[in-house]
Amino acid sequence: MSTVADAIRVLEAAYPPALAEGWDAVGLVCGDRAEALTKVLVCVDPTRSTVDEAVESGAQLIVAHHPLMLKGVHGVPADTPKGSLVHKLIRNGIALYCAHTNADAADPGVSDALAEAIGLVVTAPLNPNADGRTGIGRIGELPEAEPFALFVDRVAQALPVTEGGVRAAGDPSRQIKRVAVSGGAGDSYLATATAAGVDAYVTADLRHHPAGEHLAVPGAPALVDVAHWASEWPWCGQAAGILRAGLGGTVTVDVSTLRTDPWTAQSTGAPSRTGRFTG
Repeated sequence: MSTVADAIRVLEAAYPPALAEGWDAVGLVCGDRAEALTKVLVCVDPTRSTVDEAVESGAQLIVAHHPLMLKGVHGVPADTPKGSLVHKLIRNGIALYCAHTNADAADPGVSDALAEAIGLVVTAPLNPNADGRTGIGRIGELPEAEPFALFVDRVAQALPVTEGGVRAAGDPSRQIKRVAVSGGAGDSYLATATAAGVDAYVTADLRHHPAGEHLAVPGAPALVDVAHWASEWPWCGQAAGILRAGLGGTVTVDVSTLRTDPWTAQSTGAPSRTGRFTG
C-alpha cells in the first residue's frame, strides 16, 4: 500500500524543493505522511472547488501547483477563506502538497508541459540555472515556420478555454519558428526572450507598460498573452504521469478539469469589433 510519504518522495525527486525560489512556499501544507494513499487529485489551484472535488472523489492527497499560503500566517481559523480550506482538508483526511517554482524550474517542468501542448520541441531553458538544464521558461521550435496569426490560433487551440481568451501583439504575417514560453506570470523575462532571439514569446499576465516598452525594441519577439491558469494547467498532466509511474500504478491519479481561472465574464465592446489584430 502506498502512502502520502511515497507520493512526496516521487514528487520531490521530479521537482526538487531546492529549485524553489527563496520567497516561495512549497511542500506539504497539511496531512499525515503515513496515511495510506489510493487516490490523488492534481490541480493548479487549491481552491474551494478543487478541495470539494477531492472530497467527492475520495482522494487522500491534493497536489497543487500554487501554494495555499504563500505569505506567512499566524493562524488558520475556520472563519477565514484559507483557514476554512485547511479545516476541510483535515476533517476529510486529505493532505495538500504544493510544487510551485520548483516545478517551474525542474526538467521537465511547467514550461516543458506548456511547450509540448503548443507543439514545440524544447531546445533549452529560457533563463537557465548553472546546470544548463533547469531554470525558468523554455525555448523551443516549431516543426515548420508559420504566420503569427496561425501561431496565435495554435496556442488558443492547445490550451483550455478561459473567458479572457488569448491576446496577441505583433505583425500577423510575421513568420514564427523559434519560440520562448514561460508558464505563469512572465513579463519579468521579456528582455530575456528578446536577448534569446526568438520570434514569439508565450506567457501570462502581461501588463500594459512592460508589453508596450518591449514591443518598441527593434526585433523584439511578438507576444502571446494567455490566462495564468491555462498556461500552467498542462503541467497537471505531467505531474500526474510522474506520480503514476513513480508509484508503480498502485494509486489512481486524476487531473482536475475544473477551471479555476478567476475571471468569469468578458465583453468585447462594440458588436462590430472582432478582437483580432485590431489597430
